[in-house]
Amino acid sequence: MTTKLFETIQLEGLALKNRIVMAPMCMYSSHDENGKVENWHKTHYTSRAVGGVGLIIQEATAVTPQGRISSRDLGIWSDEHIEGLTELVTLVKEQGSKIGIQLAHAGRKAMVEGEIIAPSPIPFHDNMQTPKEMSLEDIYSTISAFKEGALRAKKAHYDVIEIHAAHGYLINEFLSPLTNHRTDEFGGSPEGRYLFLRKIIEAVKEVWEGPIFVRVSAHDYHPDGLQAEDYINIGAWMKEQGVSVIDVSSGAVVPAKIPVFPGYQVKLSETIKHGADVKTGAVGLITNGWQAEEILQNDRADLIFIGRELLRDPYWPRSAAKDLDVEIDAPKPYERGW
Repeated sequence: MTTKLFETIQLEGLALKNRIVMAPMCMYSSHDENGKVENWHKTHYTSRAVGGVGLIIQEATAVTPQGRISSRDLGIWSDEHIEGLTELVTLVKEQGSKIGIQLAHAGRKAMVEGEIIAPSPIPFHDNMQTPKEMSLEDIYSTISAFKEGALRAKKAHYDVIEIHAAHGYLINEFLSPLTNHRTDEFGGSPEGRYLFLRKIIEAVKEVWEGPIFVRVSAHDYHPDGLQAEDYINIGAWMKEQGVSVIDVSSGAVVPAKIPVFPGYQVKLSETIKHGADVKTGAVGLITNGWQAEEILQNDRADLIFIGRELLRDPYWPRSAAKDLDVEIDAPKPYERGW
């Protein structure tokens, strides 16, 4: 039997050496509120490239200052960010991995000074700021910010752009009926709630030729919220627009109790993959090679996104290869140790 986890995969002309993806995880490590790459980021991401990950998705990187989750987030709202991002990209690629960037806006979950924005003026919870309802001008300027971020990502030579439409941040707030109470063209129906993301994808594609991923929260964990079945249509719309992979996560659009267990989000990926006939990535408490291989062999996802396990073990691909009795190439300086 061929081991699928270590098979190459082609995405819009981009070849990944294996199907292991480092999931985007915020580091909150940019100093002085400038959103710039620090030595920490260079060490953190390059270590996982040395460890053999096929694709690294950089943490949520804000397209506007007000779109940061925290004042320590990485940013891509200014040309001043390009130099540091380019250096990070170069370091990762030198070690044999591909790298993507997650373009993001936190919406009502932003915890920065000043006014925050959202599709509707509903706070995440009682102890958080009430956002301003976005005007059409706000909406279109934010779409432009995603486009400008994509252009800067191109200049920094990223391989992939992932659009962050999950975890209760701005795009997810437009998609969910729990957080989008608008009555204009950007609300009121599934198609209306999708329009903001539709226009962002269109804008990004004007300046970007490579693969586009979109991360979604495929379950709101609320009786009036969205579930994976709702994302079948959304996934089909994204596929029509040329999205290469849907990165399937869940939750965090409203406070909710989430049942967590090994592979707890894999069924969501499977539902969208087959319902929309689109490539998906599975994420969520995937911790060993056998578990990852089962997901791929049973056609439940096309890529395996590893998060916290890669924080514990930067060389997780080696650990997974040992689980599966597969030989992988060691970094040359490590051959005696591996």
